[in-house]
Amino acid sequence: MKNIRELYRKYKEIIHYLIAGVLTTVVSLSVYYACVLTVLDPQNALQLQAANVISWVVAVTFAYFINRIFVFESKSEQIGREMLSFYASRALTLLLDMGFMFLLVTLMGMSDKIGKLVVQVLVTVGNYIFSKLFVFKWN
Repeated sequence: MKNIRELYRKYKEIIHYLIAGVLTTVVSLSVYYACVLTVLDPQNALQLQAANVISWVVAVTFAYFINRIFVFESKSEQIGREMLSFYASRALTLLLDMGFMFLLVTLMGMSDKIGKLVVQVLVTVGNYIFSKLFVFKWN
């Protein structure tokens, strides 16, 4: 039991980040499915993208607060600056996600399912690094 506590203390931030990521994914999927199962038609390209954008905005907002409180335990009073940095870093990794998907799937012919898994790992690592080094650095 002592070894487990030591491992937890050593990797607490990463463990909390992974938990926050799972919860953020649940929020994102829940919002997306709520949109397309109620008011937006996924067969309509514009409405499909609207559902995707709505779920992204809600998920990133949720992710900011859970990362601020639970993962990085930020005490900064510069919440606006933190939030802006957080949104900017997530927008950057969204663009990286799109770019890598284009490269792997469209240009290299990789399965979109495999490509998405590979890209998701890269995006998760990127999000952590950006959060750690640029967003919550004022602690």
